[in-house]
Amino acid sequence: METLEIKKDNKSKAKQKTRKLSGSAALLEVFLSEKVETIFGYPGGAIMPIYDALYDYQQKLKHVLVRHEQGAIHAAQGYARASGKTGIVFATSGPGATNLVTGLADAMIDSTPLVCITGQVYAHLLGTDAFQETDVINITTPVTKWNYQITDATEIPNVLAKAFYLAASGRPGPVLIDITKNAQIQEFDFEEYIPCEHIRSYRPKPIVRKKYLEEAAKLINEAKKPFVIFGQGVMLGEAETEFKNFIEKSGIPAAWTILGMSAIPTDHPLAVGMLGMHGNYGPNVLTNECDILIAVGMRFDDRVTGRLDKYAKQAKVIHLDIDPAEIDKNVKTTVSIWGDCKETLPLLTQLVDKKSHTAWHQKFKDFQKQEDEKCIYPEMHPDTNVLSMGEVIDALNELTGGNAVLVTDVGQHQMVTCRYAKFNESKSNITSGGLGTMGFALPAAIGAKFGAPQREVIAIAGDGGFQMTLQELGTIMQSGLNVKIIVLNNQFLGMVRQWQELFNDRRYSFVDIQSPDFVELAKSYRIAGQKVTERSALKKALKDMLDSPEAYLLDIMVGKENNVFPMVPQGCSVSEIRLS
Repeated sequence: METLEIKKDNKSKAKQKTRKLSGSAALLEVFLSEKVETIFGYPGGAIMPIYDALYDYQQKLKHVLVRHEQGAIHAAQGYARASGKTGIVFATSGPGATNLVTGLADAMIDSTPLVCITGQVYAHLLGTDAFQETDVINITTPVTKWNYQITDATEIPNVLAKAFYLAASGRPGPVLIDITKNAQIQEFDFEEYIPCEHIRSYRPKPIVRKKYLEEAAKLINEAKKPFVIFGQGVMLGEAETEFKNFIEKSGIPAAWTILGMSAIPTDHPLAVGMLGMHGNYGPNVLTNECDILIAVGMRFDDRVTGRLDKYAKQAKVIHLDIDPAEIDKNVKTTVSIWGDCKETLPLLTQLVDKKSHTAWHQKFKDFQKQEDEKCIYPEMHPDTNVLSMGEVIDALNELTGGNAVLVTDVGQHQMVTCRYAKFNESKSNITSGGLGTMGFALPAAIGAKFGAPQREVIAIAGDGGFQMTLQELGTIMQSGLNVKIIVLNNQFLGMVRQWQELFNDRRYSFVDIQSPDFVELAKSYRIAGQKVTERSALKKALKDMLDSPEAYLLDIMVGKENNVFPMVPQGCSVSEIRLS
């Protein structure tokens, strides 16, 4: 009886908290309850009621006006990746919504938590080809973790609660909620917001099976040549400390994927470098010599594995991942550990023996010595007067001390940065991994600076990718953001040119790209900058950029036909990696 009275009292309190709100205001109240701080967006007709409501929330919610919806979603990705929070995007219907698709696909494959809100035409106009109507739900279904169309304002609290829960839990990803204009305007009784904590049939954190942990530990303890490869799952699971404890106890050499980079400091004594097409020599070759391959929070994509029929066939494979769809998808596992690595790694660490594997580590060092001589030394000490991309990144390392967030675009500069950058802190390497989206760096760096305002954020782009989203210089200008920009300018679409040189007999087909004067262009956006053509001017220019209290752009001219090595040619085994 007493319990019933308490429930009744709670009900009466809830009734007292009921407010009459429009759907738009209810949406923003949900954001406040979910502790949203920053929204990246662009207004338009079908989302205008939400923007009208936002006018009254400007003291509580920061809105960043981008110059293109693709800029909004890449900025939200950068924000999420730098902060560990969920990125928020606003876009209108029709072209506004379709401009999000590239970013949705990028966020989906790179497991980035986003909640995207798109406006839609009035419900009674759906299916009539009304002005700026598109079927955004069917368009975005393949590139979202979940999407939903709201036509009645009363659905907003529950649907948004589900959206936030799905975006951030389990394997994170983008969620899109399409809200018709009538639902934005409609008023209803808004009660106290209740966050979602459970969805039937959805298991973001599976039950960890002790049996598989014991089987994995037995294999690890018996191994002579164990090798750990790790991906972004370590950071998404906030398991950096747990992962470090695991490798330090087991003594196993560890290599990262591009998205896994910075989960542990790059100079950690057990870190052996990067995997993949332009990764380090030793980790690639020795993948095909190890006896146990332990994959943590990575998905065995083709840029890491090369030819699957020649990938680690001698090894027993242990795969730790939160997404059951990734286990056995590309590489058959001996033991699969389905679960959150923040939970599974400590349990596994308890079961493994403390070892050092000194002779096995020496093999990695021997391969590294070969790479140093044939690849790294020539990159850092070119025998011409022309700057190389590698020496630019090396000079940047010296000045930042490995403490900056580097946000890279896609191409040769991306591979060089990921090969040579030094990082001390997690969430420092932000790049488009799975989709390889040119134009990613500049808007993502804007978002990263909002997500980690206390950190130095540097966008590194090529002259091709930079021109895809350079309108976001206007976003930097208007927001007064201290983002640093480096354009590694080789006057080519460099990565495509490299492939045409190596595999198409130097038939350079439409890769010679002309560019504006980037320094003068930046100046028109009230962003200072300078052009660097001489080696003697490089370090001072980098220091001028880093010392600037405001945004700054460096246009650095690098070798036109420099190539990135090592390289695993497409269709080859990782052990067929070329040093030149």
